Amino acid sequence: MGSLGVLGVVALQIVPLVVAIVLHELAHGHTARLCGDHTAERAGRLSLNPLRHLDPVGSFLVPAMLALGSYAAGVRPVMFGWARPVPVDAANFRHPRRDMVLVALAGPAANGVIALGAAAALAAAVHSPVIGRLGLEILAVTVVVNCILGVFNLLPVPPLDGGRVLQAALPRSWARHLRTLDGVGMVVVVLLVMQTNVVGVLARPVIDWLLSWAG
Repeated sequence: MGSLGVLGVVALQIVPLVVAIVLHELAHGHTARLCGDHTAERAGRLSLNPLRHLDPVGSFLVPAMLALGSYAAGVRPVMFGWARPVPVDAANFRHPRRDMVLVALAGPAANGVIALGAAAALAAAVHSPVIGRLGLEILAVTVVVNCILGVFNLLPVPPLDGGRVLQAALPRSWARHLRTLDGVGMVVVVLLVMQTNVVGVLARPVIDWLLSWAG
């Protein structure tokens, strides 16, 4: 990727990340609608328009700074970012606890499907004379980004999807206490990502398997 230049490296990281984030949020919104909650639909969030989902800081500034910093340091880029969560009202669900789990898992599941699809496309394109190096790199980065985003969101820390699943699984009194962490949860998550390699360690076996399978 060094031959792409700084802007090329940033675009190569951010474009797959933006696509992954948008489809992740769409999966939440559509699953909530199927479970009886039309809040996201009424808010106009069931759209492929990225501007309806992206957060200026979490979707652009932070990923760009991480990509540029990694490029300048000559190390592997760190994939991290977030979007504006789709609005969900659990009071509209037909089965609130079960449906909240389904809605929470829909986002990481979407990232898993995208990663599998990108790996399959990479396997088909790796020996193709039509697909150039840039196309192969985009597919490979798509695999990596979606694996990391899926694993990251499954961490059992509010307000991440794994935290929502944990809240639904816990007794109601414990879930209420866990819900109080929503306000500081993202601070904990950012510190966790920046100071440890827990997401990379958890995602690496999946990434290695998919890229190995893709050849």
